[in-house]
Amino acid sequence: MKRFVKAVCATGFLFAATVPDSAIAATGKDVFEAKGCGGCHYTDGPAKEKSIDDQLAKKGPELFYAGSKFQKAWLGKWLADPKPIRPLKYNSMTEENPGDHPKLSGVDVAAVTDFLMSLTSKDVAAGKVKPKKNPKGRQIFTKKMPCSGCHQYAGRRNKLSGGRSGPSLVEAGVRLNPDWILAYMMTPEAFKPVKMMPVFTGLLSGKDMLNISRHVASFKPKKKKK
Repeated sequence: MKRFVKAVCATGFLFAATVPDSAIAATGKDVFEAKGCGGCHYTDGPAKEKSIDDQLAKKGPELFYAGSKFQKAWLGKWLADPKPIRPLKYNSMTEENPGDHPKLSGVDVAAVTDFLMSLTSKDVAAGKVKPKKNPKGRQIFTKKMPCSGCHQYAGRRNKLSGGRSGPSLVEAGVRLNPDWILAYMMTPEAFKPVKMMPVFTGLLSGKDMLNISRHVASFKPKKKKK
């Protein structure tokens, strides 16, 4: 696939050129490396952690499956104006997240977004999960497991509920690919061999995990009344 981009020739004239997506992704990788993003995030899979010490040595989450995990529109906006996803600092159970992730600007946002979205995982099957408010998924999420013990979410009347030790799931349906949510629950070792949350295989059925995935994928901003 190709797309049009604006460019300036040696004489100073502005013209349109077609650039393959692969070239844009390569440019994004250059920006990613030049900005020092690789100092906190690794982008080459598979997962490298072999022990808790490996996990604790990381400064930020792995991104080798970013294109399968995130939704592109959200990712671009977040790179331009990062807001904390985790209430607590990465790999900490006590320190507040300082919210000091660097911002990208201009063409760097689009380039790095395209690069990260090009990083996909074969373990995420497309079209498995349709976001839907799901009573069974909600019951498991809030009571049976409960996932809400570690993850914040917007409850009744949009009131913030849940724990703080894991990433927030507020508006997760805008941030996360629904199919990734299911894949992560069913095969967590493909993404995080050293797991920081329960392994659900054997505890929940495939249908239960699908219902939870549908429920979490339905976490979207409330529509404002006109």
